[in-house]
Amino acid sequence: MASKSSSSAPKKGKAAGADSSNTATGFTPERFERELKDLADKAKSDTFSNRLLEQLNIYIRILLLLAFLGIYSYVSQLNLSPVYGSIPSSIWHAKLVMGGCFLGWAANTFLRDSLPINPVKALPIVAVCIPGLQHYLGTFSQTFGPQWGPVVTEVFTLLPLAIFTSASVADYWEGARLSMLPNFVSDAGPGIGSWALFKLFESQAAVYLPQIIGKLRVLTRLGFELILAFAYMAFSPSKYLVYTAFPFFHTFLLNTHLQSPAATQSLISSMMTDGWLFIERRESVTGYISVVQSIQQGFRVMRCDHSLLGGEWIDHRGGPVSEPIYGVFAMLEAVRLAEAATPVADQDAKALVIGLGVGTTPSALVSHGINTTVVEMDPVVYEFATKYFDLKENNPPVLQDAVSYTAELAKTAPATYDYIVHDVFTGGAEPVDLFTLEFLQGLHALLKPDGAIAINYAGDLALPAPKIIYRTIKQVFPTCRIFREMPPDAESIKTKGMDFTNMVIFCKKSASSPLTFRRPTTKDFLQSSARQEFLDLRNEIPEPSMLIGEEEGILTKNDTEKLAKWHEKSALGHWSLMRTAIPAKVWERW
Repeated sequence: MASKSSSSAPKKGKAAGADSSNTATGFTPERFERELKDLADKAKSDTFSNRLLEQLNIYIRILLLLAFLGIYSYVSQLNLSPVYGSIPSSIWHAKLVMGGCFLGWAANTFLRDSLPINPVKALPIVAVCIPGLQHYLGTFSQTFGPQWGPVVTEVFTLLPLAIFTSASVADYWEGARLSMLPNFVSDAGPGIGSWALFKLFESQAAVYLPQIIGKLRVLTRLGFELILAFAYMAFSPSKYLVYTAFPFFHTFLLNTHLQSPAATQSLISSMMTDGWLFIERRESVTGYISVVQSIQQGFRVMRCDHSLLGGEWIDHRGGPVSEPIYGVFAMLEAVRLAEAATPVADQDAKALVIGLGVGTTPSALVSHGINTTVVEMDPVVYEFATKYFDLKENNPPVLQDAVSYTAELAKTAPATYDYIVHDVFTGGAEPVDLFTLEFLQGLHALLKPDGAIAINYAGDLALPAPKIIYRTIKQVFPTCRIFREMPPDAESIKTKGMDFTNMVIFCKKSASSPLTFRRPTTKDFLQSSARQEFLDLRNEIPEPSMLIGEEEGILTKNDTEKLAKWHEKSALGHWSLMRTAIPAKVWERW
């Protein structure tokens, strides 16, 4: 007993020591039981449906982030277009986005570990800051120029958004269960699939956003950026959202691009200080449309993005028609002066005008008594031309796409018009569909046998594009003559290698006789000094100079890429030309 008792003493001592040690480390029977219960609950909750919901949540978040970036990528270009034009804004855009996505994907671990804030938490802050940065950097557009201005702007705006989005998407993919897939699919699939989804969302934004832009005050370029900023905030709420307060304050109160009453009033005041009257602005299917007036020089213009659709001298109002600021619009009226075997009186003639602008040419044709129909794609352009440029009409406008409208009309009403005026907005590059062989063939069908067509074309004659266009026109209309608005600028051609000009190409359907014009009379001038100067059609371009380079071929609707490579240089030249017509501050303030 004694020995038993003595032998059991150490055991009691050991147990006591163990209890003391376990208690000290926090390991108790109660905790052990609780942990077992937690493991059991976890195992019970790790069902197929819960795993499915978890994976579904990951994929939804990936899709949303890629959708946000795809839409923002398109909207970013829209916001740069009024300052730089659509083509200059697109030159480096795709490369910057691709580079940002690659950097974010490759460095997602580094960004997650090195930044004081997780990339997905930083996205709302970046998105909210973009409108203010675009507004500020736009004021340096004259310094940066059309080629580097969009690059500098998007390096500080869209590029960080692409980097953080790609890094966040890469993080989410790490939580996706791809082990059941082949190795090459699980390794490369997420990256390739994410890029494909981003491009899909970007392309769909380009299709659908133009259809709704301008329908409501919030559905504007800047409005879409604000909607996306709120979407990022809802997607990734955090305490860091407090840092978005000031960017929001700036956008809503100080950003004149916001189409709110307060921002518009601020814009009016600032432009008045510089001698400009801001009249109205709207966003529509063809771009950002606004009407401004120079108080000192006395002219009013309508713009679409970074191009002028036309203008008139306000101080010369009071006559039968307005006085245009550009002679090329008066030159188009010379289509009436083309001599025909059987002359037609104005009151018996019918004219089709494709492209309205401020309505200079159709108003003159109507004033001469010609039955005139205008085809204009943008309803806001028509509204502003009616409200602010004294548009004259004798037929309701056709507010449709000219390609589909004329194609259908050519089938149902061929040989209808004595005169056709082709005067479409270019913005430094050809609206390709309206210069293709097929479109011109439709116009040929609509023109009467003895009729004449006038085609306004703005381009750099030092490039092949105008020659491609002219050769295409000649395929349809065999007899043509070309007149430029102003004589060549020898100094610009020598120093810049550029000969950007407005020109009018007059043609007729018949090749049996040359194209001639009767001399204009006092009645033709409509009491307008611009028409007295430009209806006489000086500065003719020799046809052989427009037919060289035949290896470039002609333009058809299935082969338009031959013009795309010349668009960039032509658009950059057009940007510089627009900056000589209107000061940089006016373009930058929208």
